[in-house]
Amino acid sequence: MFKIRLLILLLISFIFLSCAKDIHNQNRIKYSLDYIGGEYDGIILKNLFKNNLLSLNLYSNDSIYILRPTIHHKSSLFITNIDNTSDRKKVNSKLTVEVIDKRFKCVAQSFNESVSQFYIFAESDKYISNNRAEKKIKEENTETLIKEFINKLKKPEGFCKKIYE
Repeated sequence: MFKIRLLILLLISFIFLSCAKDIHNQNRIKYSLDYIGGEYDGIILKNLFKNNLLSLNLYSNDSIYILRPTIHHKSSLFITNIDNTSDRKKVNSKLTVEVIDKRFKCVAQSFNESVSQFYIFAESDKYISNNRAEKKIKEENTETLIKEFINKLKKPEGFCKKIYE
């Protein structure tokens, strides 16, 4: 009798598991990446974009929607107080992404955001810590902007905003 009850419970659990299918991931629009220039910053941007899209199952080379991202980093001196006790350098990163519909050759969506961070830098250009800090901040800014873009990414509408040439 105990074995029959156990088999019935096992059968019921299989029925519940078969009904709990992940439907949200089906029929999702996928995106491909266009050529990204910009030397080292472009390589970082492409790798982070591709990895984030792949992890969310949003990447396909055969997609009709192409992402055309560009990133720009700008560094400037950042003065925080009147005493001028520490020198800081501000790194501002700006990400621009256009979602291009290949069928109609137009921009279906556009994204333009920026983020900035600063670090305390040493007085000499010979210190490696300045270069490492700037490189790390650029990578962190890029990753933050990509995640923000993917979170704001919505299903493209049927009409395009402007014609792409």
